[in-house]
Amino acid sequence: MTESGVLLMINVQIDENEIRELALEKIEEHLKKVDTEMVYWDTNELKRRTCMSWPTVLSTFFHHVDFPKFKIGQKWYFPAKEAREFLLLWLREQG
Repeated sequence: MTESGVLLMINVQIDENEIRELALEKIEEHLKKVDTEMVYWDTNELKRRTCMSWPTVLSTFFHHVDFPKFKIGQKWYFPAKEAREFLLLWLREQG
């Protein structure tokens, strides 16, 4: 009860599905932003992005003629945008 003698009641309902959708949208926006900030990946990032070991990368798509890669010294580098596009297409073709 307030000083004026008026009782205030507030009822809040939360739609869990709506909250989940909003959270997923924000996460996706953040991931896209992070992806656009990376110009290239190294082998560790490629392994992380594909959830594959280096031997698996080598035996599946690494030697594909269209897979974008550059060797500088002893290290391999992969243009992030092109590698991501290739990997999505390659994955669809495997299905």
